Amino acid sequence: MKPINVGLLGIGTVGGGTWTVLNRNEEEITRRAGRPIRISHVADRNLEHARTLTGGKAKVTDDAYAVVNDPEVDIVVELIGGYTVAKDLVLKAIENGKHVVTANKALLAVHGNEIFAAAQQKGVMVAFEAAVAGGIPIIKALREGLSANRIQWLAGIINGTTNFILSEMRDKGLAFAEVLAEAQRLGYAEADPTFDIEGVDAAHKATLMASIAFGIPVQFDRCHIEGISKLDAADIKYAEELGYRIKLLGIAKRKEAGVELRVHPTLIPSKRLIANVEGAMNAVLVWGDAVGATLYYGKGAGAEPTASAVIADLVDVTRLHTADPLNRVPHLAFQPDQLSDLPILSMDEVETAYYLRLSAADKPGVLADITRILADLSISIDAMMQKEPAEGESQTDVVILSHVAREKDVNAAIARIEALSSISGKVTRIRMEALNG
Repeated sequence: MKPINVGLLGIGTVGGGTWTVLNRNEEEITRRAGRPIRISHVADRNLEHARTLTGGKAKVTDDAYAVVNDPEVDIVVELIGGYTVAKDLVLKAIENGKHVVTANKALLAVHGNEIFAAAQQKGVMVAFEAAVAGGIPIIKALREGLSANRIQWLAGIINGTTNFILSEMRDKGLAFAEVLAEAQRLGYAEADPTFDIEGVDAAHKATLMASIAFGIPVQFDRCHIEGISKLDAADIKYAEELGYRIKLLGIAKRKEAGVELRVHPTLIPSKRLIANVEGAMNAVLVWGDAVGATLYYGKGAGAEPTASAVIADLVDVTRLHTADPLNRVPHLAFQPDQLSDLPILSMDEVETAYYLRLSAADKPGVLADITRILADLSISIDAMMQKEPAEGESQTDVVILSHVAREKDVNAAIARIEALSSISGKVTRIRMEALNG
């Protein structure tokens, strides 16, 4: 049978992994897809590298538009990244009637609605398993495997860099800056790690998962984002003493009034499986009304794990290449005309439990003042821990764990607590999730 021809945009880490795995497992992949899948045209700025890797088995160019305009190419794989050139190339490929496979979570989180609408109009597919959690098939699980369920919430460790940093801070008691430098030395963190450590990368992925889970348009601009750069090693230590671990989570929850969509450091009970995901690994926990909790774990980055997801999409597109577009799995799991207008809630309306750490004067009446403020705002205390002041110090750390409260009430309480003369500096606030359904 005639092979499906693939045009590859970018043959760097993931593109090189895709070329390698597709050739190494060619027989197996052909048996699964029903016809051969071959990369026939490659675009990359480094022509020498591209020619060396492909060994003359594909056309090589430094002009990506030559690939998306090649009439012989059936599927375009976009592995360039970014918002600008990648968007133009993807839209041009769609305009030319080509299916698209991409690992570009940033592009889809920001411009996904436009891209999916263009693909729908043209009758082509945009597949993006590799955009979220590398080799973990979480997009397929949400779109297909859990389609019988009303998904209530999901929570994911979906950035390996930040998980590596938090694991090292906990294991070695080191400060954030020290561990970040080590992560950069080992290649886990970029030279400019902002997207990772400030939670933007995780927010791109959480936005896509939320859209598929709840059947809502992609709304990255509504996602609340906090990173880990301000985390103190003391909080990781105190959390451990209280039976919790801190992870950067992407969280999406269905509520009556709308959807919570947020990325931030989170205390999780240490007995939860997801709390024990260490190093650069990823994991996503999904709760469906019929199935309960399901956990997806694996490598969230790297050449071959991400290539695994890219090629799985290539196999899916090849199988459905000639299928009636109306009978394909919709991009966001729900039929395009059935997407919900359920709003993304503001952070003020979010309800969760809280960890509060404050530096308080070691004298009578201080705790009474704090508990009175919390009670006035209907915030009940689950646990409290007061540390011994250091020798010669008059201030001591007090840690409070609350029951579930509304964010705007906690903000008001923090403002009033910080205004007390007995409190020094700012109150540290970290949200807590039980993740027990």
